[in-house]
Amino acid sequence: MTHAAASPQAATSERVPFRMQVHHIECCNCSHGCNCQFSGMTDNGPCELMFGFEVIDGKYGSVALNGVRFVVGGKYPGPIHEGSGDVVLFVDEKASPAQVDAVATIITGQAGGMPWEALAGTVGSFEGPIRKPIEMTVNGNRSGFRIPGVVEMRQTPIKDVVSGDEKEIHIVYPKGGFLWNDGSICTTSAMRIQQGKVAFEHPGRYAAYAVVNWTNQP
Repeated sequence: MTHAAASPQAATSERVPFRMQVHHIECCNCSHGCNCQFSGMTDNGPCELMFGFEVIDGKYGSVALNGVRFVVGGKYPGPIHEGSGDVVLFVDEKASPAQVDAVATIITGQAGGMPWEALAGTVGSFEGPIRKPIEMTVNGNRSGFRIPGVVEMRQTPIKDVVSGDEKEIHIVYPKGGFLWNDGSICTTSAMRIQQGKVAFEHPGRYAAYAVVNWTNQP
């Protein structure tokens, strides 16, 4: 099953309503904090990222999504908003066919709703959904996810270089952010993916954890 990324101008009349609250685990090749959060430009040219998600509570039409896990990997030649990204979607093999289809429809922007409707326009090539066993740990800035032989991502707190104490760091958008409103900022002790065009390894780089809400409804 392959879902092409949708145009943000796709008709809304045929869209199935959905609402989701989700654990959001992210990392990329930027330095701590991720310059994209502030200027929209990457630190080092290309943007290489991974997102891991576990649904806390959600429904796509009549399809319950509670507990569904999925992972997105992306490799862009520059900042995401400049486009031409290679993107891959993995959905946990425990998900039902209806749940897999719902997740793929949302992530490719075909269901509408932010941020995926906007991100769909940045995708040059898309692979998935690929059903794989997804292991996931949800524990604030010690979260992570793993797909044996394909993906490994572990978050760890940033430590003070003088005292060695762990730092609690947040980036907060009082008026609402693009991906999240309040991100717990940390770093990666492991970050690697090997799947087709999306392949990279970046330990010791930017990471964040948040709880997010997605919907295509007012």
